[in-house]
Amino acid sequence: MNDGILLAHAAFGALGVVAAVWALVDTLNASAANRWRIRLAAFAAAAGLLLAWALGGYWYLAFYPADRAILLRGPWPWAHTWVMATKAHLVFVPLLLALYLPIAATADLARNRGARAVTATVAALVALSGLAVEAAGAVVGYGVRIALLHAGVAGGP
Repeated sequence: MNDGILLAHAAFGALGVVAAVWALVDTLNASAANRWRIRLAAFAAAAGLLLAWALGGYWYLAFYPADRAILLRGPWPWAHTWVMATKAHLVFVPLLLALYLPIAATADLARNRGARAVTATVAALVALSGLAVEAAGAVVGYGVRIALLHAGVAGGP
């Protein structure tokens, strides 16, 4: 069960990042014709990152303590002490930006250059910070695998 939660967490995070890139591209080409697509992409980014945050928070509380113990005994203890600790604090940045993105996208972006710049900037920051959080999760997951391989627990290739 915890593998499904962890995979869904990463999948919804990736969905949110892709939706933010979609919102960014459509915002840079804002017109009356793509107004609904920008709003749809903004809501998809917010929903994806909100679901990723909820699933990741549940997984972190329910299942991460075992992984933390494995990481701290393995050759990459910094994957917990630096990477996961940083991720746990910075995960709110893409979430809060993604929740703001649909609000920013409600403006008439085709006519309002300032609103278009704000929406594009927020979408770009959601995508970049979301990718950074996804990468941190990958480092932590790989650190657990390396620790298990060193302990002789996980099967090799």
